[in-house]
Amino acid sequence: MLQNPAFRTPVGISIGAIAGALSRYYLGLWFTQLFGTEFPYSTLIINVSGCFVMGFFTTLALGRLIAIHPDIRLLVTTGFLGSYTTFSTYELDTAKLFQERNLEVDLVYWLSSAVLALFSLLLGNALAEFIRIKEES
Repeated sequence: MLQNPAFRTPVGISIGAIAGALSRYYLGLWFTQLFGTEFPYSTLIINVSGCFVMGFFTTLALGRLIAIHPDIRLLVTTGFLGSYTTFSTYELDTAKLFQERNLEVDLVYWLSSAVLALFSLLLGNALAEFIRIKEES
């Protein structure tokens, strides 16, 4: 049954999604205990770290530095990272801050999430490229 890609691929994505969702949930609880609920630090940290891992992993995998089966790539990117990162929660947190009429905090959160997430993705790309260059030399 697992020899059939029509079955194997969705199963792999589902396994990754379960792991990503549970990681997001438990890390979110932990970050909330550490930092409180005044600012959605847990969502911010999870989104930024997820973007870093996405940049790092895809650069390594697609840059052919490491050989990764396409099903594993989908398990990690679509499955795990797709459910680990929380941009729908990010938007919900943004709307909540906006509704609380805390515009300054809302703007800081909204912009820092987008900027830090992009920076983390690019940092992940750069780190993977650095490793690739080191391996080639």
